[in-house]
Amino acid sequence: MKTMKEKEEELIQEFEMFDDWMDKYNYIIELGKDLPMIDPQFKTEEFLISGCQSQVWLHPEWKDGNLYFSADSDAIITKGIVNLLIRVLSGHTPKEILDNDLSYLDAIGLKNHLSPTRSNGLASMIKQIKLYALAYSAKEA
Repeated sequence: MKTMKEKEEELIQEFEMFDDWMDKYNYIIELGKDLPMIDPQFKTEEFLISGCQSQVWLHPEWKDGNLYFSADSDAIITKGIVNLLIRVLSGHTPKEILDNDLSYLDAIGLKNHLSPTRSNGLASMIKQIKLYALAYSAKEA
């Protein structure tokens, strides 16, 4: 299993292959197609992330001391954005998730190229993932 740092480096290298942001947006859309899909039974109000313009569902699963995430969105670009988070954070301990500063999002230039509403949505997704990690960190102790 790859470390978070290895997953981050992999994503940074993938984004470095593209020269302009239209290509990067298209790649984010492609990443959305690889999103670990949420089971339809979890597409409920309980797993809906508030603060996102589009609908985003995020489901945590606790397995062997690690958190695994699945998600879905009604917006194709949002699926890709949430997958950028899940791809790095899923499969790690709550402490690792809480300690990650997500600097790779800056390294790929994502924050500078999102509209204010998408930036708010990204912040809401990060907040929700960290809240799940915080909730599950009690199970670690």
